[in-house]
Amino acid sequence: MSAIGPRPALTRPLSVGLVAGEHSGDALGAALIAALRARVPEVRCFGVAGPKMLAAGCQSWAGAEELAVMGLTEVITHLPRLLRLRATLARRFSAERPDVFVGIDSPEFNLALARRIHAAGVPTVQYVSPQVWAWRQKRVRTIGRACNLVLCLLPFETDFYARHGVRAEFVGHPLADEIPLVADRDGARRVLGLDRDAPYVALLPGSRLGEVSRLAAPFAAAAAHIAAVRPGYRFLAPMASGGAREVFLQQIARVPGAPDIRLLDGQAQQALAAADAAIVASGTATLETLLTGRPMVVAYRVSAATAFLLRNVGLVKVPYFSQPNLLAGRRLVPEFFQEAVQGAALGDALLAELEDPQHVRELQGEFAQIHQLLRRGGADRAAQAILDLIGHGASCAAQPAS
Repeated sequence: MSAIGPRPALTRPLSVGLVAGEHSGDALGAALIAALRARVPEVRCFGVAGPKMLAAGCQSWAGAEELAVMGLTEVITHLPRLLRLRATLARRFSAERPDVFVGIDSPEFNLALARRIHAAGVPTVQYVSPQVWAWRQKRVRTIGRACNLVLCLLPFETDFYARHGVRAEFVGHPLADEIPLVADRDGARRVLGLDRDAPYVALLPGSRLGEVSRLAAPFAAAAAHIAAVRPGYRFLAPMASGGAREVFLQQIARVPGAPDIRLLDGQAQQALAAADAAIVASGTATLETLLTGRPMVVAYRVSAATAFLLRNVGLVKVPYFSQPNLLAGRRLVPEFFQEAVQGAALGDALLAELEDPQHVRELQGEFAQIHQLLRRGGADRAAQAILDLIGHGASCAAQPAS
């Protein structure tokens, strides 16, 4: 990969501006910072960061949770605050002039910010492609104007960008490197203090408070349905934050007959490894579930206005919304959207998955193939692609995780 053009030798430490949104973006950002520091120990990172990025040494100008807004119409309520934050960041990054700016996920926020920073002469990167191949495809022109490089986590995304003349590179998904190829169920149950032999279902209602408020009750109702049909099942729910825990508890208190659900602080990967299957909010958690090799049912609920737009304005160009089905190009796991997200339907679908052993074996085989495909040393490849883009001489061969 060639650099964007000759750049003078650095007379100060390499500086990288970062804006990460939400829990998943924070994890990606922390892994990227570690990979950059392995190549350039004196690198200085600053911007919008979550707790993992802070622990990795990023100077925080604002918290990643400030970007945690979901849906088309839901953004409107937060728009004045987000516009003020973006304007402030644009001024600060333009004044600071980092050697490169990296927007991590949160494309609606980051691409507009990148366009302004790019206009100020700073090379820009979008780490995690928006699902532009799936909906609102005309955005690809905006991405090309805003970014010098798009780092893709999924293998099929680069072909779409190539057709539109946008520079993109498949780096693999860091979660595929982080999660073992074979999950240690017994070890996870020991860590969490769970019964070794009881059947468990993990409930993952998302990290954003809006999606937790929409999914907590139907997930608890699904647990109640499963417990009624198959007594003996137990339930655990990892919470992404204290706020998510509070919303979850408020919602499940309204569900008649809700069974005991053990809440965990974080520990989503341990919960998935310990569980036999999961009911999961659409998003990164579906990929975590796939990489852990667990059968799943996927749910997606947005506001009524957003659902109307998605269904009736022709924005969506693919037949699926969950990452397992998108990666396979066919239906691997059941999906439920909007009013179809009901407790009994979710519970029955999950039991149907679990009670077909041959299907579970085939599913786990498919999941393992996808895991290997995504296991590319993602953070290392991303770091090297960024350094190559700006013509920085540091190099370290990326190796897939063993």
